[in-house]
Amino acid sequence: MSKSKMAPGPITLDVVGLELNAEDRRRILHPLTGGVILFGRNFANRQQLTKLTAAIKKLRPDVLISIDHEGGRVQRARTDGFTHLPAMRKLGELWSAKNKSSHAAESAAIAMAAATACGYVLASELRACGVDFSFTPVLDLDFGRSCVIGDRSFSRDPQIVFALAKSLNEGLRLAGMANCGKHFPGHGWAEADSHVAIPVDERSLKEILNDDAKPYEWLDLSLASVMPAHVIYPKVDKNPAGFSKVWLHSILRQELGFEGVIFSDDLSMEGASVAGSVVKGAEMALEAGCDAVLICNRPDLADQLLSKLKVSKAKQAESATRLNRLMPLAPAPTWGELQNEAQYQHAKGLLAQLDLIAE
Repeated sequence: MSKSKMAPGPITLDVVGLELNAEDRRRILHPLTGGVILFGRNFANRQQLTKLTAAIKKLRPDVLISIDHEGGRVQRARTDGFTHLPAMRKLGELWSAKNKSSHAAESAAIAMAAATACGYVLASELRACGVDFSFTPVLDLDFGRSCVIGDRSFSRDPQIVFALAKSLNEGLRLAGMANCGKHFPGHGWAEADSHVAIPVDERSLKEILNDDAKPYEWLDLSLASVMPAHVIYPKVDKNPAGFSKVWLHSILRQELGFEGVIFSDDLSMEGASVAGSVVKGAEMALEAGCDAVLICNRPDLADQLLSKLKVSKAKQAESATRLNRLMPLAPAPTWGELQNEAQYQHAKGLLAQLDLIAE
């Protein structure tokens, strides 16, 4: 298949270092590859990052270059001019009148403006270096139970989570970037970390839908993509949400009417081990309703997926149509151009004024 005739495949994988090696190139050129996700090890400075993303796009202009860049402790690029954005809990605290305002409505408005500024700075800085997409925002509720979520969550209150996520998404959109709500239907109650364990949430479907899943329902059309949790909700289905037709097809697609992209969480995580093998996990995720599957930090498992995963042409075409909607539509300013842009300076100024830029 020639490069010009390729459509993005369902596999999002990573690259080893600061520049592409021969194995990276081989994997990126594989027809089943549709995305490349970057990590901290892929970032030394802006010039290197821009060179790396350009090399990926030269090989495959159609692949989506993504990164986990939320702010707080989850931000892969935070030096060489990148703004160190706050943890999302800081925005929730701003909403809750922990600022100079004596009026609740004014506190909410300030927090929403700050969330939009965060989204704009986040997306515009990444896009200036050739990154298309970030897996943000976290829509999990902060029940004070999950250490892996913790301050990544805006709030315990689904209404606050919805409003701040919608504001952040607007900032992303203004800078030409799509969004990804995670981890559906909610990872905030389960105490175990799905990177190293298989979390279980024993609550009823009604409880989860009336609380954790509300931000997904309310965001509706403004939500471009969703990443389900590697959490088992035994009162709903025996499979983790990312492998569950009940959660992804019956609830997310049919009940909530979600039409965007569904990404699996990383299939190398312990929470995905219930599938048995990475290939079986990918098959289960795609069959349950995922459009794309992530495999990170394990080139050996990426190779297994690329060589053994079978995807029907119809499924690949459907997924590719959705994935293409996440691609930025317009070219981004260079880093130098961005520094002189009024909106960017305004957004950074607002965050600095509210003391939301971390050192």
